[in-house]
This record gives sequence, C-alpha cells and structure tokens, in this order.
Amino acid sequence: MTNFRLNLKSLNEFNSNKKMKTPILLLIVLLLFSCNEEKKEHYDIVIENGNCIDIVTGEITLKTIYISEGRIVKFSTSKDDSNYKAEKVIDANGKYILPGFWDNHVHFRGGESLINANKEFLKLFIANGITTVRDAGGDLTPSVMQWKTQIAEGRLIGPTIYTSGPKIDGPNGTWAGSLVVENESDVIKALDSLQKIKVDFVKIYESRISETAYLSTVKEATKRGLITSGHMPFSVTLEETVKAGLGAVEHLYYVLKGCSENEKQITQAILNKELEFWQSMEQLIASYNEETAQKTFQLLKNNNTYVVPITKYMACR
Repeated sequence: MTNFRLNLKSLNEFNSNKKMKTPILLLIVLLLFSCNEEKKEHYDIVIENGNCIDIVTGEITLKTIYISEGRIVKFSTSKDDSNYKAEKVIDANGKYILPGFWDNHVHFRGGESLINANKEFLKLFIANGITTVRDAGGDLTPSVMQWKTQIAEGRLIGPTIYTSGPKIDGPNGTWAGSLVVENESDVIKALDSLQKIKVDFVKIYESRISETAYLSTVKEATKRGLITSGHMPFSVTLEETVKAGLGAVEHLYYVLKGCSENEKQITQAILNKELEFWQSMEQLIASYNEETAQKTFQLLKNNNTYVVPITKYMACR
C-alpha cells in the first residue's frame, strides 16, 4: 500500500500541475473499486442463514454454505460475512439445511420393458433428498452405467450411483441376469467381467451358490482389491465370511446368525439338509447370546466389515 500511496501522490502532483484534478480523482475511484471487487470470493451458489444441527451436541446454529462446481467449499457462521459474489443466493432463514441422504440398498431391475420406469425413479430420489444410491445388483447394468455417466456429467437429473452390476450366484439363481459361479474358473471369469465394466463393488447372492464357491468368490475379489458385499449362505458361519474378506453384510439376519451361541451346530444342520433357511431363524433367535453378540460385533469392527440393516426381506432383497 505504501508504493500505491506514493504513486497516488505523484499522480496528484502531476494533476495539480496540469490542472486535471477531476479525471485523476475519477481514476482513483475506479482503481479502488476494482481492487475491492477483486477481493470478493466468487461462488456458484450461496445458501444463507439456514439452521444446521450439530449431530454430536444437538446444537442448532445459523450457517451460510458456499458451493462451487457442485461441492461445498466453505461454511460460515458470521452474519456479516457478505464479501462474496454468487450466481445464485438462496435465503434459508427459518429452514433447516441437511446433507444429501444415501439409500444404501436399491435395485435397478425388471428387464428391458422397465428400463424407462427405472430411469424415472432417478429424479424421485432427488425430489426426496436422496443424492446418492447404492445399486446392490440388477439386470439393467448397461442402462445403469449410462445413467451413472450422464448424472456425473450433469446431463441427467439423478443421484450419484454406485453399482455392483449383476449379482453373483449359483446355477439357476433367483434373480435374472446373475453371473453363475460353481467353481474356481467361474469365479475368475465372473470377476474379470465385472472388472471390465468397472463396477464399484461385487454383490454376492446366496439362493443357489455353494459355500465353497461363495468363500472362493469373496477371497478372490478381496485379493484383487475389490469391495465385496452380499447375502451370506447359512451353510457358512459369519466368522468364516468376515475372515474371507467380505466388505459388507446385507440384511441383519446374517448378523443375527453370528450372535447365536449355537451357530456352528445350526450351520451343520443346514449342511446336512436337516434345516432350511427360515426354519433356522427360530432357533437362532432362541439361542441369541449377548456375550457371543459382542464378540461378533467386535469381529466385524476389527475387520472393517460393514452392515447394511435392510430388514424387509421380500421388498428389498
């Protein structure tokens, strides 16, 4: 600023000599205005004075949120922080600002006749505040991959999509489009195909897959650095699955199995065809043990195995 002032002094002396006081003053005003404009931060969207809840303390504070290129770049709690320019300013006074919700277990499926119906769901997610979804396996993978790209590029309205592509299952699996795995060669082929289309994770289903093929799939995927998620055949124990490298368990009843003090006996009964899936549930509930449960929870935590607590089996599997 010292040099700037010296320059102004020189200009004023020049002005006095030349009797051009008004033009020089106008120049100074324009220079000062220009400098002030350059100091302003520029944002695409600013949401002013919205109520934000601290999820740890429960405290509600007024905050202004600054967004550029689709990302939050700054928070402010100052009421006087107005030194910015924005393409759009939203007054959130009296309203609450929440983060975008995730739906961690959706399915885009139903065959070619339902492609457009599934596509229409995308904007409904956004309308209901869901900005990210996790597609846990379906039979519309080519379309889902297109939507994923179009959304990321801003050409389609919809949530960010993470998808597993088609599920992995055994022969004659329940869901259309599943990749069939019976042996080690099938595992390699299935994972190669999923990596080729660049899925975000691998979803394994248990309707027909054998315990051997299931564990082989989890181990091979883990070795490749792929995230695995899925149902769990009741013919294996939860501990076996977690130690094989499963990244996430879909549905809580698989965790319930690991909380039974009789899990190994029940697993063997299923292997011997003495029990079926739903028949075992009553026994698992009756043999729930708190100490066993705590050990299971610690096992999941130690191995970074997440749990997606979907409970409505027929609606969401």
